[in-house]
Amino acid sequence: MKSSQAIGVFDSGVGGLSVLTHIHHLLPGENLCYVADSAFMPYGCKSAALVEERCMKIARFFIEQKCKAIVVACNTATAVAVHSIRELYDIPVIGMEPALKPAVVHSASGVVGVLATSGTLGSDKFQQLKNRYAKGAELIVQPCPGLVEVIEKGDLDALAIRSLLEVYLKPLLDKQVDTLVLGCTHYPFISQLISELAGESVRVIDTGEAISRELKRQLVAHDLAVNSEQQADLCFWSSSRNSEAVIARLWGESVIVGQLDF
Repeated sequence: MKSSQAIGVFDSGVGGLSVLTHIHHLLPGENLCYVADSAFMPYGCKSAALVEERCMKIARFFIEQKCKAIVVACNTATAVAVHSIRELYDIPVIGMEPALKPAVVHSASGVVGVLATSGTLGSDKFQQLKNRYAKGAELIVQPCPGLVEVIEKGDLDALAIRSLLEVYLKPLLDKQVDTLVLGCTHYPFISQLISELAGESVRVIDTGEAISRELKRQLVAHDLAVNSEQQADLCFWSSSRNSEAVIARLWGESVIVGQLDF
């Protein structure tokens, strides 16, 4: 396998672009292939069977594209399907998980809030993380139905986003959380608004940077990292015909988005 081959990154929609940004900044010479499964977003309210089916089809697409590694840039998809992808393909597969460990470590009061989809919060993987890292801390979880769908439209200044956040943050702030975990890759796009509403005393934690560092570690360990600061090629794909404008807006420059046929 050549180091010049691309890294595949996917999410149920455009949220994984927040992870892709961290990867591109840390590994500017790596070719990247992003898939937004926007026709099936959000995964958080879909059945596990459907989510796994979609994840396996996307993983197969990346293999057909000769990708050398896969980043599952979605907490729900990681919980449901990352194990199956790793069993099937002998390449590095990096998954997401809410940053409970660093949140508990950095919390002064021991009161930590988690914003995530219902699918992530209800998964066995999240319960395992909670049991492993949240001992001795008060962990307050808040499902955020509808938030991904509004962010997916690309208008990050929409009043609907602020209105939803005010509702979802209130129970956490009433409990006086001092640390807040963003448990969905869509949420970093509105992290500034979350920080504004939560207040300066609340630390907001996003896992995208940690995922990019883990990807780099695994590429080096498998001798798959590029050996030069070459100009990287980036390609974008979507299962929806209406994603190009949103992806361009969130990525920050015009892009061409290919149409998936599955």
